[in-house]
Formats: sequence, C-alpha cells, structure tokens
Amino acid sequence: MSFTIFHNPRCSKSRKTLNLLKENGIEPDIRLYLIDPPSSVELQDIIDKLHIRPKDLLRKGESVFKELNLNQQEDRTDVIIQIMSKNPILIERPIVIRGEKAIIGRPPENVLSLI
Repeated sequence: MSFTIFHNPRCSKSRKTLNLLKENGIEPDIRLYLIDPPSSVELQDIIDKLHIRPKDLLRKGESVFKELNLNQQEDRTDVIIQIMSKNPILIERPIVIRGEKAIIGRPPENVLSLI
C-alpha cells in the first residue's frame, strides 16, 4: 500500500517525517500542498482519516488565521474546510496517508504507527 505525505520542504518537522519514512524503506508520494492544495472534498477525506475536527487541523499561529478571524469560525466545519483549501498555509503539517489511515507527523515518530 502506498504512502502520501503532504509536505512543506521549509518545515523541519515535515523534512524529519519524510526522512523517517525513507529510513524505513518507504518512498512516499510527495504532495507539495502549498503549490498543489487539496480540494475541500480531499480535505474532508483527510480529516475523516485523521479522526479529528477540521479546527484541529488549523495552524492557529499563521497570520492568515488572525486576518480571517478564524477563531470566530472554528465550529463552522464547511467554512473552515473551504478556507483551508484556499489558504493551504493553514493546514497542519506534515500529514502522512496510507490507505484509509492518516496521521500528523508531529512529532515525526507518529508516522511509525502507519508502517
């Protein structure tokens, strides 16, 4: 079964997670999600695989979070997903997907549970 990583090469956790996968013999498909953002449908699928709420995937420290006043929208699932799709910098990273399971690589060792 193949692996996909939603990767930001500028993020140390994302780089460490990718290296950890490779050290374990896994060559994942790399999705540079800032360049190729997931659609709202893809995001909902990822959120379902992570078993979290959309607001749990938000990077609350990003300036766009504050600019869009997202703390007032956190319970509006459909709105949050659409905003993340249009502003992928808001998506927590890295996300590793294998089949019907996904995990956030924070810390990177979290992904070992998918192997």
